[in-house]
Amino acid sequence: MKLEMGRLEDGAPLPEWVAALDRAAFGDAWQSLAPHEALWAIPEVAFARWSRVPAAGEAELLRIAVAPEARGQGLGRVLLEVCQRELAAEGLVRLFLEVRPSNAPALRLYQRCGWEPCGLRPRYYSNGEDALVFVRTS
Repeated sequence: MKLEMGRLEDGAPLPEWVAALDRAAFGDAWQSLAPHEALWAIPEVAFARWSRVPAAGEAELLRIAVAPEARGQGLGRVLLEVCQRELAAEGLVRLFLEVRPSNAPALRLYQRCGWEPCGLRPRYYSNGEDALVFVRTS
């Protein structure tokens, strides 16, 4: 299967399908990208939103989502691996993310893509659930 993947950055407005998937996956939708953010997308199917800090050689995965009807096909992994490669090519070699301990599919994805736990943020989410902090170094 050939996937078309695109990238938005530097204050670009989000396509409506990204906002809709964002709301469906997370309950709310972020607006246009901030100047330090980039978004990789498989149109109409999945996206990954990153915050970049070039001076520190770091980036943080803010959100990643795959449409429910497209889950289980490895698209999240493909998207994450592309992002990791392209960020490393920009010199962003320390990557971070937070994830709910209850999100077993996400935990499997991150571990399969070389991420390692490095910390805990107690009561990070609005429901009081902790966040596991993961890191990946290229």
